[in-house]
Amino acid sequence: MHPSARQLLAVAGLLALSSVPVTAQADPNNGADPVAEGRRDWPIDPEAAPRPTLTAVRAAGAIEVDGELDEAAWADARPATDFVQSTPDTGYPATERTEVRILYDDETLYIGATLYDSEPDAVIAQQMVQDFYSPNEDVFGLSLDTFLDRRNAYYIMVNANGAVRDAQAYDNSRTSNTEWEGVMHVETARGPDGWSVEMGIPFSTLRFDPSRPVQEWGVNFVRRVRRKNEDSLWAPVARRTRVHKMDEAGTLLGLPRLQGSRNVTVKPYALGADVSGSLALEADRGRSWDGGVDVKWGVTPRMTADLTWRTDFSQVEADQEQVNLTRFGLFFPEKREFFIENSGTYQFGDLQERNYRLGASPRDFTLFHSRRIGLDQGRPVPIVGGGRLTGRAGGFQLGLLNMQTEETTALPPENFTVARARRSLFGALDVGGIFINRQATEGPSSYNRSWGVDANAYLFDYLVLHSYWAQTHEPGVSGDNRAMRLSAAWRDAFWDVSALYRSFGDAFNPDVGFIRRGSVRHYYGTVGIHPRSGLPGVNEINPYVEVEYYTDLDGSIETRNLVGALDVAFLDGGMLSVRGTDRYEWLETGFDLTGGFVPAGSYGFREGSVSYASNAARALSGQIRMSGGGYFQGERRSIGGNVVWRPHRRIGFDVGADHNVIDLTGETFTADVFSSRVDFAWSTRLLAGAWVQYNDATEEVVTNVRLNYIHAPLSDVFLVYSERRSTDGSPVLGGDGRSVLDRRITLKVTKLFSF
Repeated sequence: MHPSARQLLAVAGLLALSSVPVTAQADPNNGADPVAEGRRDWPIDPEAAPRPTLTAVRAAGAIEVDGELDEAAWADARPATDFVQSTPDTGYPATERTEVRILYDDETLYIGATLYDSEPDAVIAQQMVQDFYSPNEDVFGLSLDTFLDRRNAYYIMVNANGAVRDAQAYDNSRTSNTEWEGVMHVETARGPDGWSVEMGIPFSTLRFDPSRPVQEWGVNFVRRVRRKNEDSLWAPVARRTRVHKMDEAGTLLGLPRLQGSRNVTVKPYALGADVSGSLALEADRGRSWDGGVDVKWGVTPRMTADLTWRTDFSQVEADQEQVNLTRFGLFFPEKREFFIENSGTYQFGDLQERNYRLGASPRDFTLFHSRRIGLDQGRPVPIVGGGRLTGRAGGFQLGLLNMQTEETTALPPENFTVARARRSLFGALDVGGIFINRQATEGPSSYNRSWGVDANAYLFDYLVLHSYWAQTHEPGVSGDNRAMRLSAAWRDAFWDVSALYRSFGDAFNPDVGFIRRGSVRHYYGTVGIHPRSGLPGVNEINPYVEVEYYTDLDGSIETRNLVGALDVAFLDGGMLSVRGTDRYEWLETGFDLTGGFVPAGSYGFREGSVSYASNAARALSGQIRMSGGGYFQGERRSIGGNVVWRPHRRIGFDVGADHNVIDLTGETFTADVFSSRVDFAWSTRLLAGAWVQYNDATEEVVTNVRLNYIHAPLSDVFLVYSERRSTDGSPVLGGDGRSVLDRRITLKVTKLFSF
C-alpha cells in the first residue's frame, strides 16, 4: 500500500515530536544578576542602541601573524568588548567574552581577537577549506566599510582551524559576492581559555579613498558559539541581521591618511591536459599544453577592470546531477570564478531577499545567466578572451562585460556584451537598466538582444517592492516579446506577507538568460507568521499558506497551487518542514518523462512532503526528505536525503540519494540519483576531494577528483580528473558497453603577481 499525503503528514508530526531536544533554553544572563553587577537593564533594543567606536593604534614594532597575540603592541590597543546577542536571546549580553583589537603599520591592517570560552574543548571547527560553510562552525567575523558609505563592505569569517571565508556585501547586506578573494594572512591558536585569531590584511587588498586626510571606516564584529546556536555582535543588531548590514555597524577611528597602491594584479596560468571521450570536441582530444592570463586593475578606488585571455575553467567542480520530474528546464548555477566575481552587478530579473518568501527567484527568471557564455548544454565552448569593468562612478553602480568565444561544430564564433547601470536614490530606492547582446561574428548575421529597466524600493525597514520591464529582439521573430513584474513583500519579526504578478510574452526569449516558464501570467500570494516558541528546544515556528496561479496569455488557468506548510527551527540548528499542496494542471500538449509519458489534459491531485535536517555541527548529521501523493494521471513516491560524517577536521564523507517511483496508471518506472563524496584537508593550503554521481535517468556516472595546493596567496596548483561515463550497455566507442563520454586529466598552475 502506497503512502498517501495524509499518512506522510502524520509521519511529519511524529518526526517533529521526536526531534525536540530535551534541554532547556540557556540562561541569557549566564547565571549573573545584571542589576547587582551595575549593568544596564537587559534586554536592550539592538537597533536603538548607540553605535560604538573603536580606535586603531599604530603598531610599536613588527607583528608576526601566528595566531598568538603575544607582541607588546597588542596591549596598547583598547579592545572592543561587550558583544550583544542577535540570536537566540536578542538584546542580551553574549554568554562568552570576546575582545578585539586593531593595529596598523604603513602597509597592513592587523586584527587580533581573543575568544574566551568556558568549554574550550567544545569549540566546533569542522572544516579547513577556503570559503567553508560558516553556519556550522564556531567563527569570528568582521566587516569593513572602507568608504564609510554605510552600504558596502568586505567581510571575513574565520574558524578555529584557520579556514577563511571572505566576500563582499552590497546594498546594505542585500546581495553578496562570495567569490571575492583577497590577499591576507590569517592564523589561529587554541589555548586553555578558548581560541584566538590574528590576521594581517595589506591595505593593497582593500579599496578606499586615498585622498582622505583621515580614514574612518565602518566596522562590526561577530562571534558565533555554535553549540549554543548563539550569534553575538559588537554593534548590536536585530534577529536575522548579518554582520555586513553596515548602516547598523560601528566606526573604526584612528587610521591616518593611507597611501593608495597601483592596484594591479597579474595572474598567468600554465595548463597541461589529456582529453578523450565520444562527446569531447575533436579539437580538444589528445594531449595539449596551453596558457593564459588574467589581469585585474583598480582604475579608480571604486572601479575595477578585469581582463582575461585564453580563459580556462578546467579546475571547476562538476555540476550536481538532478532528477527532473517536470516539463520545464533545470537551472544550473554558475561555478566559474571569473563570472561569479562581481556577478551581483549584473543581476536582473527575479531576485532573492534574505528572510523573505517572494514566489520567484533567479532560478525562475534571470535576464543574464553567464552559463550561456562558454558552455553549450554543459559542454565547454573555448573562450578567446574578454574583459569586465565594474564599480561605482558618479553615483551609479556600473558593469560592462564583453567576451568572445571560438567556433565549435555546433556554434559559430560569438561575441557577448552586457551593460548594466543602477543608481540608489534617497537611500531607499534603486533604479537601473541593462542591455545584453549575443551576436555571431562570422557567417550569416544572427543575434539575440535583450534590454530592461528595473526599480526596487526598501521602505519602513520591512517593506520590499520589486519591479522590472524587459524585451528581447531576434531577426524574423514577431509576437509579444515583453516581460514584467510587480511585487510587494513585508517581513517583520512576526509577519511574513507578499504578493506577486509576473508576465512573459510568447516571443520573449532571453537567449543569454534563463526562463523556467514562458508565455504565461503568474500570480502569487503568501501569508505567514514567525512566533517565538515556548516549547523546550524550539527556537521559532513558521506556519504559512501560499496561493499560486499560472494562466496563459488569454487568462485560462494552466497551473493552480494551494499550499499549507509549517517550518520549525530548533535551538540546536535543526529544521523540520511539513508541506501539503492541492494542485491543478492543464496541459495543452503532453510531455515525456524518462520511462513514461503524461498526455495532454486536465489533472487535479494532492501531494504532501516532510523534511528534516539535523544539527549539522555534529560529527554525524544529515537530512531526509519524503513526499508522495498524486502525480497527473497517477501517483508519485519520493524519498531522499544525505548523511554527512566528519570524524576529524581533516576528513569528511557525504553520501546522498534521491529515489523516485512514478506510477502513471500501470506504467511504473523509477528515477534515481546517487552520490558520494570525500574531502580531505592536510592543511588549509593542501586540499583534496573526490565526488562520484550516478544518474539513473540518463544512465551516466560522473566522477570528479581534485587536488589543490595553495602555494602562495591566491596562487594554486590544481590536478583534476573528471569523467562522464555511460552505463546503458550501448558502446559508443566500442568495448564492454560502459563507454567513456568525456574524460579529462588536467594539471594547472597559477601565480598571482601584485604591483
